Amino acid sequence: MRPARLLPLIVACALFIENMDSTSISTSLPAIAADLGTEPIALKLALTTYMLALAVFIPVSGWVADRFGARSTFMAAIGVYLLGSVACAASSTLPELVAARFLQGTGGALMVPVGRLVLLRTVPKNELVQALSWLTVPALVGPMLGPVLGGFISTYAHWRWIFLINLPIGIAGIWLAWRFIPQIRQPRAPLDWTGFALSGLGLGLAMFGFSTLSQHMVDVRVALACLVAGVAAVALYVPHARRHAHPLIDLGLLRLPTLRAGVLGGALFRIGIGATPFLLPLMLQLGFGLNPFEAGLLTFASAAGALFMKTIAARVIRSFGFRRVLVVNALIASALLAGFGLFRPDTPHLLIVAVLLVSGCFRSLQFTSLNAIAYAEVDQARMSHASSLAGMVQQVSLTLGIAVGGYALQLASVATGAPIEAVINFGFAFLTVGLISASSAWMMWRLPRDAGAEMAGRAEAGREVAEQKAEQRSAT
Repeated sequence: MRPARLLPLIVACALFIENMDSTSISTSLPAIAADLGTEPIALKLALTTYMLALAVFIPVSGWVADRFGARSTFMAAIGVYLLGSVACAASSTLPELVAARFLQGTGGALMVPVGRLVLLRTVPKNELVQALSWLTVPALVGPMLGPVLGGFISTYAHWRWIFLINLPIGIAGIWLAWRFIPQIRQPRAPLDWTGFALSGLGLGLAMFGFSTLSQHMVDVRVALACLVAGVAAVALYVPHARRHAHPLIDLGLLRLPTLRAGVLGGALFRIGIGATPFLLPLMLQLGFGLNPFEAGLLTFASAAGALFMKTIAARVIRSFGFRRVLVVNALIASALLAGFGLFRPDTPHLLIVAVLLVSGCFRSLQFTSLNAIAYAEVDQARMSHASSLAGMVQQVSLTLGIAVGGYALQLASVATGAPIEAVINFGFAFLTVGLISASSAWMMWRLPRDAGAEMAGRAEAGREVAEQKAEQRSAT
């Protein structure tokens, strides 16, 4: 097989490891908590820390690859990810697991973006679409296998094996990268070190402080100080980005209406959806009494629905347009999310699977629409900056979703006076994140009616709207 044909497979393997690992741990949270001697809700830090590392280091992934070479960076990224996996498996306390997950996330932040960059720069244009399509397979299959595999391992073996099964695939990936990935380097502007310090330190401190305010790892005063310092650092980045010739994160892109809606409106939607991998397995296991394997067999239905929607998403968007899909679909997906809180221990499993399957369809359609509309007005010269900005905000919003879901569960427990694992508390938590997700519809409603018409394959409709506007202006 030609090296150009192998490259998509190598990158896809790396993406598969990351997606499978991140979804399998969610199903195993109660088992991990019991073994570490902590509360299951405290393990939200193990999820948020990983996503936070992605948000901090994704913006510098392209610069690192150009500076040190794509092959070296990709191999080192897989190595760091595997080192983090071993550290996760060896963790005996919550702080150790959190630190190991951050190390894992650092490797993941470089692994996938650099792999995608290699494809864009080495694969011939006439083969690029097929090559990039390989990257969607692990992104869809990984979340399907992850919950089932994680549940099976936690039920019939030990949760630590979830992290160790990465090793053979990762080692093979390093060898294949050494053999077949070219050592690509490209000249880049100097790295915005001040911007990296302000954004990275700010996001790290702010999210760590917000996630630990409930005193699971540090004193509440330390958590509050981290939160305030982090917000201040992020605020200082804004004037810095305006002055710097080559800012790490180009905030000026938010002036584009479609990117602003896709990134900021998408962040609200992802906050709600991001809580699901945390809340749903806990409800099924702590509230309903299912074992991890049984819970995994139910939750994989959502990923199956997402996989099906990928086959028809383009046709749906072409038929109805971005604006209508984004508004209506946000409300439907959010209503289904809030409806998870209506599940009860005696709810037929077939009904739960059906609801999760349908929910996965609408969630996938929204993500596909958001990911596309965000780049509708971005020119090629600023595409990498837009991708970095969108990737960072996506990870921050998913991190916030887990933290918000945990706090909603705790507040519901205080309000009802019931133990935190009581089913009624999950009802309030899902309602809370569902409302946050639904609020994104307002930003989508403010989009122009012809937003993304050309990208959606509705160029003719877009021209008609433009002609109508021109006629109205001439009439006045």
